[in-house]
Amino acid sequence: QVQLVESGGGLVQAGDSLRLSCAASGRTFNNYKMAWFRQAPGEEREFVARFNWRSADTYAADSVKCRFTISGDSAKNTVYLQMNSLKPEDTAVYYCAADRFYGGDDPERYDYWGQGTQVTVSS
Repeated sequence: QVQLVESGGGLVQAGDSLRLSCAASGRTFNNYKMAWFRQAPGEEREFVARFNWRSADTYAADSVKCRFTISGDSAKNTVYLQMNSLKPEDTAVYYCAADRFYGGDDPERYDYWGQGTQVTVSS
């Protein structure tokens, strides 16, 4: 049973920083592709960033690439999303996803999801 548990969300002001964590368990994840998505009320789930354990390659969406950084700690089976210079438009539920084979931007193709963590940025 694969489990992904996100943490680190909260209520912050514009310009603040947060670090989200995604702790993975139930499998050896060093061959998995990991990603962060977010979903604002009434909106579709949006790709934020992805991380490949094997190659350590990272990629972030254009809307966040200058402010957000994805990284992983293999010893802890944990993926992080460091979010700096937060804006009100970053307000959303942030989800961690994992897949053994797919490492792209389409949320429909990820097999495993966490429960989400709320990030609210006030102006």
